[in-house]
Amino acid sequence: EGHDRRVSKPLGSVPGKRVVCLSFICRFRGLYFWDISRMAGNQVIVIGGGLAGLSAAHTVLERGGTVVLLDKMAFLGGNSTKATSGINGALTKTQIKHNVPDSPDIFEADCVKSASGIHHKEPPAHTAPLVKVLAQESGPAVDWLTSPAFNLDLSLLSRLGGHSQPRTHRGKEKFPGFTITYALMEKLEKIMEDSKGQLARIITKAEVYKLITGPEGVVKGVEYKKGGQSHQEYGPVIVCTGGFAADFAPDSLLNVHRPDLAHLPTTNGEHCTGDGIKMSVAAGAGLYDIESVQVHPTGLVHPDEPEAKVKFLAAEALRGVGGILLDANGSRFADELGRRDYVTGEMNKNKGPFRLVLNSKASKEIEWHCKHYIGRGVMKHYASGHELAREMGVSPQKLGDTFAKYNEIARTGKCPFGKRFFQNVPFQMNDDFHVAIVCPVLHYCMGGLAVNAAGEVISGNNTVIPGLYAAGEVAGGVHGRNRLGGNSLLDCVVYGRLCGAAVTKYLLENIARNPQAAAGRRVGMLNQHFNPAMKISVEPTPQGGCSINMEWGGSAGAPAIASMPAPDVLVPTPAPAPAPAPVPA
Repeated sequence: EGHDRRVSKPLGSVPGKRVVCLSFICRFRGLYFWDISRMAGNQVIVIGGGLAGLSAAHTVLERGGTVVLLDKMAFLGGNSTKATSGINGALTKTQIKHNVPDSPDIFEADCVKSASGIHHKEPPAHTAPLVKVLAQESGPAVDWLTSPAFNLDLSLLSRLGGHSQPRTHRGKEKFPGFTITYALMEKLEKIMEDSKGQLARIITKAEVYKLITGPEGVVKGVEYKKGGQSHQEYGPVIVCTGGFAADFAPDSLLNVHRPDLAHLPTTNGEHCTGDGIKMSVAAGAGLYDIESVQVHPTGLVHPDEPEAKVKFLAAEALRGVGGILLDANGSRFADELGRRDYVTGEMNKNKGPFRLVLNSKASKEIEWHCKHYIGRGVMKHYASGHELAREMGVSPQKLGDTFAKYNEIARTGKCPFGKRFFQNVPFQMNDDFHVAIVCPVLHYCMGGLAVNAAGEVISGNNTVIPGLYAAGEVAGGVHGRNRLGGNSLLDCVVYGRLCGAAVTKYLLENIARNPQAAAGRRVGMLNQHFNPAMKISVEPTPQGGCSINMEWGGSAGAPAIASMPAPDVLVPTPAPAPAPAPVPA
């Protein structure tokens, strides 16, 4: 200290294509920095703290990377915590235990049929390889969640609309989306705490507004705002920001691409405004199926706020355990286990208000949900069919006839609407019931960023954008024109894991292609820890190694040497680890 210094030291060799790991000790002003390879060059940025982002983050950590997770909200979870029916999986340990004759191929066929939509015979061409991966990786994804890493209970199965087998997994209590997402959130917070932010960092209230790109469009970091100031992080980026079904601004993606749906209420949180799609498109990303927005048939209508723009969702599992749908006249009008686009279409042809009716057997099977909905004021218990008929404004004889017809349909299997599976029958007037008024709601965006089967984002020119990945609802194409219930959480886990695996492979390949540059990246981190006036340069040597040159001005009053600009490499900016993100209520 106190005078100018200049250091030049050779740093090892790089025979052939071997990876160099620079690991040495540097002391300056009493501070020690060990193993720089652990601090630079292996950071991944995840935008969005829902299940997709958390799955990606854990996979990066499992494969030796470090991660910084940014979320614009004050707490993590996103829409994932609202998922109420469960997560699909084919050939899982739970299915095997229950002797369910399912397979990834059967599941894939169900997904393809749904992805075609109502007015088409085939799904979009880009959907086929994406849905194949979703189905084939579904079993390992569910088993990953139930493994000792997270130890989740997913021991119950149900059959949702459009599924040929019972494959939607949930636990014995609470909403599965909340339970699953919370477990991964807790684990990531513990890793951050135990490693003091060296392996993982979580930064909330961080609104990412720009992807930083380098030569040839390579994505190398992000810019975000927090506390009124702009910040940067460097590394490849996994976008997990969700869809746009809560953006009702005049220039929103919803109003631009589906103005005919903008009048509907939504089940989405206020954060679902398409941020990740917009910033990725600005960086050259292409889009798949952006006009495909799913309307769910059973949004819950609160009697005191029937016109509320944001509504809770009635889990599809309520129909999976045997709930039936009735119109204003007390009649059935559709196959309750039909695909979402079909059921919504039939509601539009008939007269509301529409009611979702569960008898005592069905209510008992999904008891926690019913209690929760009653507590929210969006479901009501009726002691008998006569009491329900009085509330509906129909005669007890009419409701009794509807029940009798349904019981006979269940006995013979001959339904005028094509229903094939009948749980928890019969329906009888002397039974008690849980009932909710329901209406169509905006629920999910099938359209989003163009991706391939590894989760890499595809440009408008149909080429991979290096350093950019997408998982979850922000990615388009996976579900085609219509998503099956239970595939939302699955998409998050499958493609979150695939993106985490792909991005760590990308980092390793970058090092293998240019080991000397990798050495420079690691040494460049020193600039962030030393005198901010320090200048560092790295030069390759003829022998295949490299040398580091460091210089700084330290004498009193001496002009400072400007610190070098952020290199065109994947380098994170160190920051103190923030407090763990609050857990959503």
